[in-house]
Amino acid sequence: MKTPKELGYYFPAEWVKHASTWLSYPHNENSWPDKIETIFPYYNEFIKELSKGEIVNINILDSLMKERVEKELREIGVDMSKIVFHDFKTNDAWCRDHGGAILLNRNEKKRALVDWDYNAWGGKYPSELDNMIPSQMADYLNLEVFRPNIVMEGGAVEFNGKGTLITTKACLLNENRNPSLNQKQIEEKLIEFYGVDNIIWLEDGIEGDDTDGHVDDITRFINEDTVVTVVEENKNDFNHTPLKENLNILKKSRLENGKQLNVVELIMPETVIWEDQRLPASYANFYISNEAVIVPVFNSKNDNKAIYTLEECFKDRKVVGINSLDIIWGLGSFHCLSQQEPEL
Repeated sequence: MKTPKELGYYFPAEWVKHASTWLSYPHNENSWPDKIETIFPYYNEFIKELSKGEIVNINILDSLMKERVEKELREIGVDMSKIVFHDFKTNDAWCRDHGGAILLNRNEKKRALVDWDYNAWGGKYPSELDNMIPSQMADYLNLEVFRPNIVMEGGAVEFNGKGTLITTKACLLNENRNPSLNQKQIEEKLIEFYGVDNIIWLEDGIEGDDTDGHVDDITRFINEDTVVTVVEENKNDFNHTPLKENLNILKKSRLENGKQLNVVELIMPETVIWEDQRLPASYANFYISNEAVIVPVFNSKNDNKAIYTLEECFKDRKVVGINSLDIIWGLGSFHCLSQQEPEL
């Protein structure tokens, strides 16, 4: 059987026009112990921003959740004609990682979906319901499905849509993902099922990230030849050295066309700690919707600096900061929570 790449498929950049964004509404109290009720106003604000420019598909647990969410969204003025609820049950809310990866075809006007295996970041949490979401999405969208039969998460990979993919060794080479595969074998799967030609390997992620180093907390493409990457200015901070190492790798990296990668430095927020646990707060976990770049902010003195940097990067979209201090207690933010569906 031919691979997606052989058939002309590729994973597009996030700024390509979306048909919709997919979400899995939060319900797992274990992810936000003693705090889940506090995240809903900010999560609903995220939905409202998304719905200004695209359909929002929301996976829900049951009819009671649907009634409550519908009521809350109406109360804040969401256009409910843009909201589609699905009775697709999940273990958790991290749709970036358990949602299907939707591909476009370079030669024909068609799409397909890649259903990677998902084991909740190395078997840390239950994932049997989450693992069914890509198939349910494909059935709803009537898409052909490709199954590589290896573990992969959407937050572990970043794309420019022209053939370059960025990831981290800390995550993809972790033995809790695909212990029987070496780096070359994993690269082959990335190339064939995401339709890329060029892979840039960074090293470690940020402290507090229980995904073992997802790239969407550290380095993001903002156009075909430019990334923003987070840096920690405090030399005594745990993140200073690994982020500096990643910065050096990026400065030496080349794109699929041989050109040097442009690198923009993005400040990190002040340390966010809750119940003696450092949380993976990062401005890089933004989401590029059709109309906006939605950025997590943390009541930090660095919030405005980060927003300004991203405003300089995204001249075609408004940059919207939404408070993520409560959401980050779940160890992720807006990019982790969402998966784009590119328009055909």
